[in-house]
Amino acid sequence: MRLMITTAAAALMLATAPMAASAQQASPPGADVAALPGGLSLRALAMMDRVSDPRVSPDGRRVLYSVRSTDWDGNRGVGALWVVPAAGGEPTRLAILTGGASSGRWAVDGQAIYFLSSRGGSNQVWRADAQGNAAVQVTTYPVDVAAFKVSPDGRNLIVALPVFIDCETLQCTRDRIDADNRSPSTVSGYDRMPLRQFDHWNDGRRQHLFVQPLNGSGLADGQPRDLMAGLDADTPSQPQGSEDEFALSPDGRTLVYSTQTQGAGEAFTNNSDLFRVSIDGGAATNFTEANPGADGAPAFSPDGRRLAWLAGERENVGGDQAVVMVADADGSNARPLTPNWDRGPGSLSWSSDGRSLLATASDDGQNRLFRIDARTGAVTPLTGRGAISGVQNQDDTLVYARDGFDAPTQIMTGTGDAARALTNHNAEALAALDLPEAEAFTFAGWNGEDVRGWVFKPVGYVESQTYPAVYLIHGGPKSPWTESWSYRWNPQTYTSAGYAVVMVNFHGSPGYGQAFTDAINDHWGDRPLEDLQKGWAAALSANPYIDGDRACALGASYGGYMVNLIAGKWNGPWACLVNHAGVFDVPQLMNAMDIGNFIHEFGGPSWERMDLYRRFSPGDFAGDWEKPMLVLHGERDFRVPIDQGLATFSALQRQEIPSRFVRIPDENHWVLKPRNYVDWQREILDWTARWTAPTP
Repeated sequence: MRLMITTAAAALMLATAPMAASAQQASPPGADVAALPGGLSLRALAMMDRVSDPRVSPDGRRVLYSVRSTDWDGNRGVGALWVVPAAGGEPTRLAILTGGASSGRWAVDGQAIYFLSSRGGSNQVWRADAQGNAAVQVTTYPVDVAAFKVSPDGRNLIVALPVFIDCETLQCTRDRIDADNRSPSTVSGYDRMPLRQFDHWNDGRRQHLFVQPLNGSGLADGQPRDLMAGLDADTPSQPQGSEDEFALSPDGRTLVYSTQTQGAGEAFTNNSDLFRVSIDGGAATNFTEANPGADGAPAFSPDGRRLAWLAGERENVGGDQAVVMVADADGSNARPLTPNWDRGPGSLSWSSDGRSLLATASDDGQNRLFRIDARTGAVTPLTGRGAISGVQNQDDTLVYARDGFDAPTQIMTGTGDAARALTNHNAEALAALDLPEAEAFTFAGWNGEDVRGWVFKPVGYVESQTYPAVYLIHGGPKSPWTESWSYRWNPQTYTSAGYAVVMVNFHGSPGYGQAFTDAINDHWGDRPLEDLQKGWAAALSANPYIDGDRACALGASYGGYMVNLIAGKWNGPWACLVNHAGVFDVPQLMNAMDIGNFIHEFGGPSWERMDLYRRFSPGDFAGDWEKPMLVLHGERDFRVPIDQGLATFSALQRQEIPSRFVRIPDENHWVLKPRNYVDWQREILDWTARWTAPTP
């Protein structure tokens, strides 16, 4: 008899009712996944409200922010806007819900709110009063609005629209799309890279910035004007750019934006530049042409006299730490403000008094907020543990979003001992949890250098008992674990199923200095693997409750690559392996993925450095695979195309190694739909429970 069990049941049986691995199989799709008492179930995680994007009102008294709730039956997220007093008080959900609402932005006078919504059938800009009532449509374009900003003088919107650059009107773009959709032929031809972008094929459109005049009622007045007319370029960048890539001067007359203009060579470089153009039109001026790296995140000082931005110093070096640059408003007299700061800021804004800049950066396993003196470049950390995003400073009111291993995002104000939460979303769900704390540890990794990580006890931990474990391996490879709340790889979903969890920020992880990050270049398969081996040994030595004989290694993307490499080079400790969106053949991946310049992780194209590629290509060691492996892959994944997962599964099956392939047809490199997420993670937990169950 074959016994079908739920993941929660499997977790509870680990210490109480041993079951042979062969007697288990996966739970059916849609099965609810419970957790240990005090733990976090998969569905509870999927149903949590996701808070983001705080925006301070012009008078500094209110904070507008976004909340994405979950429509379980519809298998989708639904966006809404909320407002909370900056001094503290009860948050209020605004009435503008129908059709969803996101990217809420205050009107200049604070008496109205602009936002994006698809309630009219396409994604357009809408406007409501400050209480979220009387919503009216501002734009009625024949194409979707990708992003927008309200001009500081209140006279215009800057809107990002995807257009064919040889079209003189937006309707021309719409007509061309409709004609293509009506055509019985499905043949498409391409003359240059990129062919695909993350999860969709490139149709030739470019995202351009348009200025849209507004009338006295704050509605669109006339046709938008393309400020990038004829330019073979994108702003925001595709496929995952944001409005942080363009900025308006405080007087509303000058636009600065970041883009690439290399034409057919664009796909093979990360060199972007900053351009300045008048809102009234005219030629744009490139004022960062001399810098070979990526220039972005432009930000005008509150008085409009200075401009700051982030500048990468090297072309095509992943994880290159950006330097904060400060110049006159026109980009002249530029100087590096932080030439010796050994951290890489990821966002940049000015304090409301103009005396300092505010930046977030990975730092020792956190994503902290820092203040940078605008005159001296002195850097001061403002936050401790946790991950900070969405920083806003208006009229001396500072707000930001903060999350951690302990809880999902809330909107915060103040720093240090004065920091306090303005929101309390998911309060009921969080009150039912008793999650273990992350315990940081340090060990000597590659080259004897300090490497850091975390260990989590399982939910309901009892002294003197032993527990199975999962080793979570991060992706990127230059995307470090930080003390943050993840809706994809959350360690607490595993602690809640009865596992100890180990996580390590191996060499290549940002937040520990540029040299530490650079150490992985040309060394994908040895230095990080050495760190993982030494980190596992250190975790076992210091935590005797971890049963090293009942442990599985799990990873996605580069983490999945590493799982495949572990399968051939270090499979001894593992009862099972889990590989989501992982890599089987490195040369094939580098020539098929959607990022054309990623080959520089290996110092050049495969045909020039094939010995290095082959040395670190997991499939070359598949003959040494022997441990059970679960392989999961999204069919719309163009970052690591599904062929890599299919090849992995084929190699396992040919060798009669216990294995399972999970195909997710409507997901990309990530698993985003709530029901898909629960079923995806349930597959993982079923697999680990099957192979870590105590033997009879």
